[in-house]
Amino acid sequence: MELKRYPDSEMMMIDLADTLASELENALLTHDHVSFAVPGGTTPGPIFDNICDARLDWDRVHVMLTDERWVDESSDRSNTRLLRQRLLTGRAAAAKYVPLYATADTPEEKLPDLQAALDPHLPVSVMLLGMGADMHTASIFPGADQLHAALHGDATLVAMRAPGAPEPRITLSAKVLNGAMSRHIVIKGADKLEALEKAVHLSPEEAPVAAILAGSTVHWAES
Repeated sequence: MELKRYPDSEMMMIDLADTLASELENALLTHDHVSFAVPGGTTPGPIFDNICDARLDWDRVHVMLTDERWVDESSDRSNTRLLRQRLLTGRAAAAKYVPLYATADTPEEKLPDLQAALDPHLPVSVMLLGMGADMHTASIFPGADQLHAALHGDATLVAMRAPGAPEPRITLSAKVLNGAMSRHIVIKGADKLEALEKAVHLSPEEAPVAAILAGSTVHWAES
């Protein structure tokens, strides 16, 4: 794991957006299409704002989420909604979006179809992840009902229910996260840095992010 510290989050977001764009550009030199996996939540929004107008062949970029809440895109809790508002706009509107949600009461009903649509885009070329103060990443939560499958199974997608998560989730498995050609984790605040330092010494069952720290670059700013 490499830890990069920044004096402030604005500089971190600009630098990280430039890094991601450069890695996508390099991947496009040797591949007809590349995949770009990103998280939802509020933290990556400024990164999306900075990268969406990068001069890339976006029509050759396949964008996907690392995880999604099982809610309709009209919900303000939808990660897809965030992507459409802040990433899949400007030049990046030309990118192909690979969804992790389809209309159904439960994720299990659509899991086979979503996985079949996702598999051709693996391994992920460039991946951005977040981490919670509870040391979860994507939607792989400590104490979740399918934690063992998400950490150790062969499936690419896992339906997940976890304490404190108000709706079911669907998440890329640790197998897919670890298979990414390039992987970055972005965190903010002293509490997240403390959690990261703690996770290094814990098992993935206790701290799911520990399953993917090796080979990751972690980007941190205090505020």
